[in-house]
Amino acid sequence: MTVASTAAHRRLAVAAALLLLAAALPAVIVSPKDELLEPLTLVLAAAAIASVLTASNWEGAIDISAAFVVFMLAVAFVGPVGAFTIAVVAEVVMWCVRRYRLTVLPINLAATAVPAMLAALAFDAIAGEPLGGDAVDVAALGLVAVGFLAMNFIVLTTLIALLDGGDLRAALHHPREILPSLALTVALTLAVAGVYASYGMAAGLFLVLAIVAFTYMSRLVVIARQRTGQYASLSWGVLSALVRSLDRRDGRTARHSAAVAAFARDIATHCMMSEREAELAHTAGLLHDIGRFALPDRVMERQGTLTEDDWEAIRLHPALGADLLRDLGVYGPVAQIVRAHHERIDGRGYPDGLRGDEIPAIARVVAVAEVYDTLTAEDTYRDPMTSFQAVTELRRVAGSQLDERYVEALASLLAGRGMDYRHADTADFDSELAIQSRIADAVSTDSAAGSGIGAAASKPAP
Repeated sequence: MTVASTAAHRRLAVAAALLLLAAALPAVIVSPKDELLEPLTLVLAAAAIASVLTASNWEGAIDISAAFVVFMLAVAFVGPVGAFTIAVVAEVVMWCVRRYRLTVLPINLAATAVPAMLAALAFDAIAGEPLGGDAVDVAALGLVAVGFLAMNFIVLTTLIALLDGGDLRAALHHPREILPSLALTVALTLAVAGVYASYGMAAGLFLVLAIVAFTYMSRLVVIARQRTGQYASLSWGVLSALVRSLDRRDGRTARHSAAVAAFARDIATHCMMSEREAELAHTAGLLHDIGRFALPDRVMERQGTLTEDDWEAIRLHPALGADLLRDLGVYGPVAQIVRAHHERIDGRGYPDGLRGDEIPAIARVVAVAEVYDTLTAEDTYRDPMTSFQAVTELRRVAGSQLDERYVEALASLLAGRGMDYRHADTADFDSELAIQSRIADAVSTDSAAGSGIGAAASKPAP
């Protein structure tokens, strides 16, 4: 898409939003204005402002807030002009506070104020008066609430996709994931409206404030998750840089780490471990040798006879790697697995001399994967074995060094597979690391901005 076409699409998106607002103005102008001066209108306007200021962001593009409940109360008890005005006031205040892109403001107004007014007109046409306590009125409010949500989302996603050049089909797909929450929100809205109709403003306002408070707490949770994702992404960036630096000292490190990760994940899956355990095995395989930074250069370069100090450094590298992972905030089980991946079934391993089931199961999986790749790889420090020879050697040390169950699992995986899998000479660290991109994805970088699901807040694009 060229710069000129992008600018044209932006103008078209803004023009479409302004056209929707202009089409709604005649209905606002001819409707009675008495409802604007009612105390309920002022109370709902204040509640809407509080709702949008405490909204929770979803998918980096849509803010979810209690404003939807407020708008529906305006639809049921105030009228079209009041519903329209409350939505406009809430959005304008939100823009004044957050100062998101000015081009998004008319889109947000069109996506909230216009559906709110149309929902109020539809409710008046069906019910003919403010919400009562009968089932017909409640059903009418539920129907117009669903219509509001549908129009809100369609207008918002269509105009934002046009504004930012996004994929409209992909954008329209997302709400399926939150439909249960939306259904619960509609039900909650009907309950609040019923309480207000039966017990008056005090009871209804109390419930609205409770919903606003809950939304605010959800916002705090979202912020905490975003910061956790940012920290995790930073940690993985540091770790991947360390592995690549280690690869400069020993050219086999990155390929070996990728191969061990792939074999360990496949063994775990073959043994019917859970998806999370397979993920742990893969992650630990990627990082199992991170502690080799402690090794002297002559050990890394395999020059000369190793001294006792050299062997001491080798025996320490699993513990040092685990400490490094804990310091960088990588979740605890990975560090534990990395620490134990050189333990032996007979208790003669290092650094802690664990034996048998004292060794974490996934560490035993990683150990099998590492030994196999070391035996078969072309870039190893010894003459490479064939896959058959390596499996024979693994079986020889099964029960003393390695866990027999996982040795046999690997043997089953290798049966009938090609040389590219058996020897993993083309294993690529970057490709395996890409599986961990779900951690980096916790940080939202979506440039689209808009309010949705009855909210009136926008995230500014960079």
